[in-house]
Amino acid sequence: MLKLTFLGTSAGVPTKQRNVTALAIECLNPHTFGVQQGGRQQNTQSKKSRPWVLIDCGEGTQQQLLHTKLSLHQLAAICITHVHGDHCYGLPGLLASAAMSGRREPLTLIAPKAIATLLDAITLTTELYLPFVVNFVTIEEVLAEQGATNKVSISLSDQHQLDIDITLLSHRVASHGFGITQTISRRLLNTDKLVADGIPASALWGKLQQGEDVTTEDNRQLHSADYVDDEVQRTRVVIAGDNDTPNCLSKAVVDADLLVHEATYTHEVLTKIRAKNPDYDPMHSSAQLLGEFAQAAGLKNLILTHFSARYQGFDNPNSKTPNMAYIRLDAESVYQGNLWLAADFDQYVVDGAAESVSDQEGSQKDSQEENRVQYIGSARSN
Repeated sequence: MLKLTFLGTSAGVPTKQRNVTALAIECLNPHTFGVQQGGRQQNTQSKKSRPWVLIDCGEGTQQQLLHTKLSLHQLAAICITHVHGDHCYGLPGLLASAAMSGRREPLTLIAPKAIATLLDAITLTTELYLPFVVNFVTIEEVLAEQGATNKVSISLSDQHQLDIDITLLSHRVASHGFGITQTISRRLLNTDKLVADGIPASALWGKLQQGEDVTTEDNRQLHSADYVDDEVQRTRVVIAGDNDTPNCLSKAVVDADLLVHEATYTHEVLTKIRAKNPDYDPMHSSAQLLGEFAQAAGLKNLILTHFSARYQGFDNPNSKTPNMAYIRLDAESVYQGNLWLAADFDQYVVDGAAESVSDQEGSQKDSQEENRVQYIGSARSN
């Protein structure tokens, strides 16, 4: 499962209710759910052991993080979609704070090469010292590699893998989308078969589950492959940077559980901006453009973000003040799937596993902390 926390949902400049762009994605392992009395599940995965990824880091992102339980010590990677300030001005400060908080573990940074120049300038002029290694992955080099899959892989554990693929988008500067794919594998011991074969529970069961072939006390040879099934659970979300051509993501969203994309304007406003100044194209998407793309692509789940400051946070289609209802209706006019409009600190748990999230939802919502979490099931057929 992937847990998304929106740290900033405003376009260009912050507002009183919205900070500029940043999105945290926690990598949750559903196999750490234990069973309580009464049959309900409880998440026993420590919050301190949850690795997470940060997509974009607008100014003030580290201040937003103070309102969450996310720790810079568990941050596994930072991905910067493009070099516009509302997506990256917060990066130097966040890295400096990670250093001051005692972080020593290496950190992966996936970003345009210009971000390296920015960090070099900050380091030189402010004497910034980072006591941890920043493994800088240049987007341009990843995309230019011959025969490459445009993918960066991060191993979170022996059975927990994160793959981040990159898609070039269309904007005033080079902008990119990131496909975040979490793969969790585990070995399932066929205990019924073991019992049927007269092999009682013992330490041998654990060895078989770990992939070892064993010998019983009566000299029977047992092969792990005969008693263990491999299960793989995959969750995929696509997070887009600024982009005026949603079709750029046609390949990326195939088999995705969720798309998160900017919807800076309604289509009416976008058309007026283009007509008023033909020489200036903001190169953003409207909610309607996104809705048309998502509908045609068969996307079941869509979250819109990066809203122009002209739209107030309330939802009232009858108000003459531009607000979220304008954006929502613009998308709903062409899109019939599950639609959300993100606000700062909104949280969504995306479960790409085959099983339903209904049991987990019931137990997790018992916690006051989880009351505002939206649950998004698999977009793939079971």
